[in-house]
Amino acid sequence: MILEKISALLAETAAFEARTAQEAEALRVKYLSRKGVLAGLMEEFRSVPAEEKRVVGQKLNELKTAIQEKINALKAQAESGDKSDGQIDLTRSAYPVQLGTRHPLTLVQNKIISIFQRMGFSLAGGPEIDDDLNIFTNLNFAADHPARDMQDTFFVREHESDVTKNVLLRSHTSNDQSHYLSTHQPPVRVLCPGRVYRNEAISARAHCFFHQVEGLYVDKDVSFSDLKQALLIFAREMFGEETKIRLRPSYFPFTEPSAEMDISCHICGGKGCAFCKHTGWVEILGCGMVDPNVLAACGIDPAVYTGYAFGMGVERIANLKYRVSDLRMFSENDVRFLREFQSAD
Repeated sequence: MILEKISALLAETAAFEARTAQEAEALRVKYLSRKGVLAGLMEEFRSVPAEEKRVVGQKLNELKTAIQEKINALKAQAESGDKSDGQIDLTRSAYPVQLGTRHPLTLVQNKIISIFQRMGFSLAGGPEIDDDLNIFTNLNFAADHPARDMQDTFFVREHESDVTKNVLLRSHTSNDQSHYLSTHQPPVRVLCPGRVYRNEAISARAHCFFHQVEGLYVDKDVSFSDLKQALLIFAREMFGEETKIRLRPSYFPFTEPSAEMDISCHICGGKGCAFCKHTGWVEILGCGMVDPNVLAACGIDPAVYTGYAFGMGVERIANLKYRVSDLRMFSENDVRFLREFQSAD
């Protein structure tokens, strides 16, 4: 009977669900359109006996009102995003959350680490606050070396009778190498990334803290040509296959012989420009063969083992790669600057 159909449709209406306004509109078309379910019932209503028309008519009006109100409620709920059926996500932020990106120094440091890890280097770390023994003495720094002076180093605590027990902020990550060599026997092939501190005036070209990555390889029969080959591979992977390198004699207390490495300017292709000061070359790191005194101080026989070491500033490599002229930009956390590296991640 028609009254049974109306009762079934009333129960069906109460169970209506719609997650979007489009789904709610589909329900309206199905039930209330000119060819919908309610229109079919109206056609059937014409054949209802006269004595029953009043009761059936009331039920039909009740059904139509119930369907219309339920669809309107579903549409309003979908348009407002209010999921009062218990599916609302209470952990979701009320405001759009912008995706961040890795810091440019992190991008560059990760790239450096990735290149040398493929050459067999593993990672080693050490303390940023360390003693003079590991920062200077074991690395062959003379007692009167300028790096020990207060003008260059941040001292935390000075020892009155034994300078090797002075505590200071490390001025290079070479202290990691001292710790590692003192506790491991060759073969040693490690990479030491980290933050270092120097007592310098902050400017566009200098800062009181910056980041370094140092490498160390100690084994039997390690030669300078091994060092040169490793650095050539690094330069070409970091700056491009056409990159050339050159090594210039230099001096570092912990390596002998020592050298500074230049790469051909990737901006002008070595032809000369303002960036490379019209020389065609840009200095990027220092390197050399580990001084026998360093090996001996760390308990390794220099008559049996040799090794090489190198160190580079992460900011320096980032400057060359991204042409950032002001070092202060790396530590000021200006969101406008950091967003420029989203595509480099």
